[in-house]
Amino acid sequence: MTSDDMATIIGISGSLRRGSHNTMLLRQAVELAPPELRIEVASIREFPLYDADLDAERGVPEPVRALKDRIAAADGLLIVTPEYNNSLPGVLKNAIDWLSRPSADIPRVFGGKQVALMGASAGLGGTVLAQAAWLPVFRALGAVVWPGPGVYVRQAGKAFDAEGRIVDEHIRAAVVRHLAVFAQHLRH
Repeated sequence: MTSDDMATIIGISGSLRRGSHNTMLLRQAVELAPPELRIEVASIREFPLYDADLDAERGVPEPVRALKDRIAAADGLLIVTPEYNNSLPGVLKNAIDWLSRPSADIPRVFGGKQVALMGASAGLGGTVLAQAAWLPVFRALGAVVWPGPGVYVRQAGKAFDAEGRIVDEHIRAAVVRHLAVFAQHLRH
């Protein structure tokens, strides 16, 4: 990518819940992204539970193959993660497990891929532990977790209005800063 090009990243919410605060945060990221950054939202809803027997019998499911190709073609990833039981969410870990199959495909999909993390939780932790739990996962896949300014939305039930928009200006500013600095990082 040259410095004049727009960066494209794939944004994934780690929650399947219809009223997910993390999905709301991802949608707001799309709206708040700087002009030089395009976020393409991807869904993991159609991913089955990972089962090596299913993988051996039928191969990688089509929704997984399609997302693998999109990630491989993108400049980076934006993972918007909930925090469950002080760690990462199972549904998103399941998706990453599928996306890393077959293992020979890991370098094409994840090798050197820049990954930005953000998240929202109902509690006071703001997904600090979940984001930390992702570090060894992405490191094992050869991806690079970007250490830029974090976004940890605490008490998410108060952070969004009924339409899913961020109501707290400090959170909005943190998202804007996070995306602007990530876009600059991708362009260099």
